[in-house]
Amino acid sequence: MEHINNYVEANKERFLDELFGLIRIPSISSIKDHKPDMYKAAEYWKQTLLNSGVDKAEIYETDGNPVTYAEKITDPALPTVLVYSHMDVMPVDPINLWDSPPFEPEIRDGKIYARGADDDKGQGMMHAKAFELMIKTDTLPCNVKFMIEGEEEIGSPNLGKWCEQNKEMLKADVILVSDTGMIAPDIPSITIGLRGLAYWQVEVTGPDKDLHSGIFGGAVANPINVLCSMIDKMVDDQGKITIPGFYDDVMEVSAEERELLGRAPFNEDEYKKAINVDELKGEKGFTPSEHTGIRPSFDVCGIWGGYTGEGAKTVLPSKAFAKVSTRLVPNQDHHKIADLFKKHFESIAPKSVKVKVTSLHGGQGYVCPIDIPAYKAAEKAYTDVFGKRPVPVRSGGSIPIISTFEEILGIKSVLMGFGLESDAIHSPNENYPLEQFYNGIKTIPLFYKYFAEMSLKK
Repeated sequence: MEHINNYVEANKERFLDELFGLIRIPSISSIKDHKPDMYKAAEYWKQTLLNSGVDKAEIYETDGNPVTYAEKITDPALPTVLVYSHMDVMPVDPINLWDSPPFEPEIRDGKIYARGADDDKGQGMMHAKAFELMIKTDTLPCNVKFMIEGEEEIGSPNLGKWCEQNKEMLKADVILVSDTGMIAPDIPSITIGLRGLAYWQVEVTGPDKDLHSGIFGGAVANPINVLCSMIDKMVDDQGKITIPGFYDDVMEVSAEERELLGRAPFNEDEYKKAINVDELKGEKGFTPSEHTGIRPSFDVCGIWGGYTGEGAKTVLPSKAFAKVSTRLVPNQDHHKIADLFKKHFESIAPKSVKVKVTSLHGGQGYVCPIDIPAYKAAEKAYTDVFGKRPVPVRSGGSIPIISTFEEILGIKSVLMGFGLESDAIHSPNENYPLEQFYNGIKTIPLFYKYFAEMSLKK
């Protein structure tokens, strides 16, 4: 452990400089104008990994954004760890809510503020620097492969096909991912479950053009009013989603597992205070932690239509739009849910409007067993660095490609996240504590050590 601490301390400023160079690339995968930035990020990752000590690094084309792949094969007889991360980030809107430019990283109060500081450039860079540490200190105990993709924030629509085409190259014993979080800086945790996701855009059309709201209002259906009414019907007063067949495949969690998951510290008052709300809401019969960990949810992610400019304009709009999503639990198939939502949403539309539902992306849920060597190695690594045994948790978030990895590559993933709930990922003023960044670099080499030892004992 001493050699790890010494190396991090001696190189911490350089680590930050390299991370900041990556952050400054506005690699927003959902905006087509940023396509060139995806290639800049891919090249930056290639050079970073080559400088860190891999044998080779290449940029691969997909049907969408590029993938950076690299490897260090020390001995084919040794175990192989495949590190997964993503180079793309979320859009920065609303830009006026940022306290500093989102692609110009700034350190305030011991935190890095920038888009991608946590998700996932900060957490991804931890792996590159942990790998470098093992190379420079001659302590790398196994083979390592890196796969850095450019479409995670839009559901990884092309990575599955790329993995299928490169199965031999991607062979490994475990996939190591840092794209999740911990309960608190002093309460380490390992994510053992992820929710799946189904995401749509809906379009409601009334008249064939915008109308005068005085002359036509009250006689012609307003698409925004209709859309709001339809969305309101999607969840009942018990917090249950009303789509017929939605819960057919939901895997109910046993009382024993609910008790185990319930051991994770949770203070409802602090939770509400952190997000500045007076009351929580969710499905009846479940706790707030269970609402996000083991139950599905339905949310409107954006809604628009009509006139939203300065001042007033008396208009009855022709169209209204919304982006909506459901978070799914393991065993729910996102393709099936996508079809169920489309059929149901179209069926409840009044004849006064036309409805179009477009599926944007989705992914399956994932569960990691806590008795496999990789989980136990992660557990020991966290314990060494944080002084506490990590708590297993199920996350409310989704990483759709994780279940795809298991399906195509036949490999389990271990989710060693170091982010915090306060990091504001996907939001203005995203941040990442320096302490978490450095602790991640210290923890990851220990995972390799213990995983190699456990794997070779089998």
